[in-house]
Amino acid sequence: MEKANERRIGFFARYLTLWVAFCIVAGVLIGQFAPALPALLKTMEYANVSIPVAILIWLMIYPMMLKVDFKSIVNAGKKPKGLIVTIVVNWLIKPFTMYFIAWFFLKVVFKALIPSDLSTEYLAGAVLLGAAPCTAMVFVWSHLSDGDPAYTVVQVAINDLIILFAFTPIVAFLLGVSNVQVPLDTLIMSVVLFVVIPLGAGFVTRNNLITLIL
Repeated sequence: MEKANERRIGFFARYLTLWVAFCIVAGVLIGQFAPALPALLKTMEYANVSIPVAILIWLMIYPMMLKVDFKSIVNAGKKPKGLIVTIVVNWLIKPFTMYFIAWFFLKVVFKALIPSDLSTEYLAGAVLLGAAPCTAMVFVWSHLSDGDPAYTVVQVAINDLIILFAFTPIVAFLLGVSNVQVPLDTLIMSVVLFVVIPLGAGFVTRNNLITLIL
């Protein structure tokens, strides 16, 4: 039986909230006192997608993508209940509730405090975040809750396959409801950069490592 202390999170993960707060403050200060840096980063875009941000996200999620074993999908039918719940919540509930909550606070509760154009931009950001399951955090929370690692891999693999074709139409629909115009190539590029490339790299690396070990 695995000891409890072996499941404890490390120093960095334990104070993750603190690091996030620090990064937010640092970003605001850089925007205020060193605007040349954000301006430089803005020039490094393709289809309105920041390449530097994409690279940083690759570094964050690539190690998690190494854990995705698509061969395990064949075992998904053995525990359909959990898989159905995950798919329904991720793709039929979460994107739309995220949109409604963001719209309610940005367009109703704080309408007098936030300019209309800015609140629309925030709403678009909330939609983009709400429509995409966070693969990395799934592994983290599964570990912390002492979940079944193999079943977690199955759920992540299937959701990563679904996001390839479901993310773009869902986001396009919700942004259209909000009268937010986001070019289709931006949505497609986002899926390619943030899902296809790291997922493909993780798949190839995993297979090569298994071949070398065996």
